[in-house]
Amino acid sequence: LQCMEVWGGTAAADNGVVMPGLDAWVFAQPFQADAEGGDIHYLSSCSTGRVVRLLLADVSGHGSSVAELAKRLRDLMRRYLNYVDQAALVAEINREFGGVAEDGRFATAVVATCWTPTRRISLTNAGHPPPLHYVARRGAWSSLANDPDAERRHATEDTLSNIPLGIAAAAYDEHRLRLDPGDLLLLSTCP
Repeated sequence: LQCMEVWGGTAAADNGVVMPGLDAWVFAQPFQADAEGGDIHYLSSCSTGRVVRLLLADVSGHGSSVAELAKRLRDLMRRYLNYVDQAALVAEINREFGGVAEDGRFATAVVATCWTPTRRISLTNAGHPPPLHYVARRGAWSSLANDPDAERRHATEDTLSNIPLGIAAAAYDEHRLRLDPGDLLLLSTCP
């Protein structure tokens, strides 16, 4: 994948972006109105617009005290963004983040890859609050953890799985679903 960053950061944001087959909106407000914080948003699109990748992460701690570590995690995301296998992408970011995280810090994250021609989206969760999926044809919301429309590819059972980044080596599940017109996907961090 030859991708370019559309937008991302650790500062306050209240913006939308329209990409082929996918519209995204990011609202972020660092703790106590600091200039930057530990929440990271990152969106990219390949040059043809057929592949869109979204990453949302939350470094443990609040505000400017974790902003530098959040920037380092964002740099890792950028470095590994071109991995095609999403579960391998998250496992590699986890490994690298474990080497730079200090003072017992960790980060939760969710990674989503949208293949816009088919409207298929793959999601991998590293200890983050599960995304919510609104299915327009049913008029109902469900958590990705129990979404009846999601296919699941489970991580290896003989190792830790789906844990936050920077704690230990782990494997990650991948959830796949189709986003039809009118469907929504909500990714969020905890306050």
